[in-house]
Amino acid sequence: MDSNPSSPPSPRPVYLPEGNHQRVKLLVAGPLGVGKTTAIKTLSQIPTLHTDEVMTDAAAGTDDLSLIGLRNKTTTTVAIDFGRLTLPGDRVVLYLYGTPGQRRFLPLWEGIATGALGALVLVDTRRMDESFEVMDLIEERGLPYAVGVNIFPDSPDYDVSLLRSKLDLAPDTPLVTCDARQRESSLNALIALTAHSIAAAGAGAIAS
Repeated sequence: MDSNPSSPPSPRPVYLPEGNHQRVKLLVAGPLGVGKTTAIKTLSQIPTLHTDEVMTDAAAGTDDLSLIGLRNKTTTTVAIDFGRLTLPGDRVVLYLYGTPGQRRFLPLWEGIATGALGALVLVDTRRMDESFEVMDLIEERGLPYAVGVNIFPDSPDYDVSLLRSKLDLAPDTPLVTCDARQRESSLNALIALTAHSIAAAGAGAIAS
């Protein structure tokens, strides 16, 4: 779900590294328009897969497009986004699946979440209450997750401790700020999630 219109084009593909490497499946989740499509497009080393469709009047009774950050939104992800990223050192390859965060997509969400090691939940501080639904879904499945606060030009500036309190995060849940349009910023959020997920799962749970 692409909330940032200036997202960069997908790069030319980078092939998988030779030799042994760990393969990790991660989810990028969050409410409508929070920047999931943008983040995956920014991070992926291969042309990304998107399943965007034009939003119609049928969505009016389901998604409130009058909310801040959604007023100019014309498309939405109806299935998944997909990208791939090799972390520095060529030892960990991440498979990134962007998924809708609304509970009405639960059957689809459960299929996508199968085999995932963790999730990066993107949050928009202008409408934080919309993030609780997807965090509940992730917690119900028992997935470790990190929270990436996607910064928009008019985002309120909250202290990190206040953000943790407002989002009711567990003490060990990573919380980082990022700009989904910026590769280094998004990569820092993803590295925080990867480290947290690997620590939670144990090295033996990762395919090699």
